[in-house]
Amino acid sequence: MAGASCPQDVLIAKLETRFPLSESDRDALRGLPCIPRTIPAQSYMLREGTRPTKCCLLLDGFAFRHKLAADGGRQIVGLMIPGDFTDLQHLFLREADHNIQALTRIEVAEFAAEDLRGLALGRPAVAQALWIDTLIEASIAREAILNFGRRNGPMRLAHMLCEFEVRLRQSGLADAGYDLPMTQEQIGDATGMTAVHVNRTLKQLEREGLIVRVKRHLKIADWVGLQQRADFNPLYLHLDQARPAD
Repeated sequence: MAGASCPQDVLIAKLETRFPLSESDRDALRGLPCIPRTIPAQSYMLREGTRPTKCCLLLDGFAFRHKLAADGGRQIVGLMIPGDFTDLQHLFLREADHNIQALTRIEVAEFAAEDLRGLALGRPAVAQALWIDTLIEASIAREAILNFGRRNGPMRLAHMLCEFEVRLRQSGLADAGYDLPMTQEQIGDATGMTAVHVNRTLKQLEREGLIVRVKRHLKIADWVGLQQRADFNPLYLHLDQARPAD
């Protein structure tokens, strides 16, 4: 999606990683009105219990979904990178069941949910692309449940790093590593670990020669080794979805 010149182009590029679109579909998407916005780091974009009226496309920066327990404990349930929808489910669900927050300073394009929903209902290829994107999001959530429930701390953290690397590569955002946009506390909220445990585990992965860190910049030094350490299989990301069926 690198090189897209306007929000509608980013939208088209995103959907075409899910399902082929016709030129007529692309023209209809180019005609969708949107509002570009800049949102400061840590700002809430959506709160649980509210009724969303817009659907945001993340253009730059990183955001996350999270749920809060009654005691205030936070569980991060999803990370979003440029090119991702932040709240596609609210095209059809009336009330938000989780929170969405900017992880870094972000740029988004706000599309009216009514506009995008109407386009999807009238254009089967657009609807299929949006549906596939939602299904892949659900697949990522299933993998996260397995990660939390059946993998130990080092495996959970290694798995998160593998997933982040693959998703960034797919979007053209990772070459010789990347700046990890999360604090150790936030990584802990995403992996069910304490910040102290996260710090120790990152150092352990470094000692094993799997990653290299310079401040927040992280580079995977042994991709095969990190995958094995994490029990990582990218099948759940459905990276082949945009290829024609056999």
